[in-house]
Amino acid sequence: MPAWLASAFDLLALPQYGLSTLFVAAFVSATLIPVGSEPALFGLLQLNPDLFWPAVLVATAGNTLGGAVDWWMGYEAHHLVDKYRHSRTHIKAIDWLERLGPRACLLAWLPLIGDPLCAVAGWLRFPFWPCLGYMLIGKLLRYVIMTSVLLHMFPAGNFVR
Repeated sequence: MPAWLASAFDLLALPQYGLSTLFVAAFVSATLIPVGSEPALFGLLQLNPDLFWPAVLVATAGNTLGGAVDWWMGYEAHHLVDKYRHSRTHIKAIDWLERLGPRACLLAWLPLIGDPLCAVAGWLRFPFWPCLGYMLIGKLLRYVIMTSVLLHMFPAGNFVR
């Protein structure tokens, strides 16, 4: 993790700021910077189990807004990607995405491909609001399922002394 990002997380360290830290972590993790927000969400819920739904909703909002930034970057960067337009992989991927349309953004939660998928949706000029809605649904389901499983495996309060 880059030093500047570690410093930012130190500045917003849990539990001092809680939901604001979670929002920043979720937003940054949805951009093309490889950071995960799940540890911040899990850590916050270990310290404050009563914040399950507020924390999941804040993480979802931050991650969805980060996906919106990815979409916008793709929308604006359309001309930069044109040089790869004729590669075989590119053509197959674009055909698949064009068939799915904005629904492809349901997969925005996937590691490694989810964030670039949002950028490609913008690059393909998919409509912003349907893309954002599908991102929100996919990311919300990911946070609810992943956090529920983690809290079931490691009940809240077990790590707090």
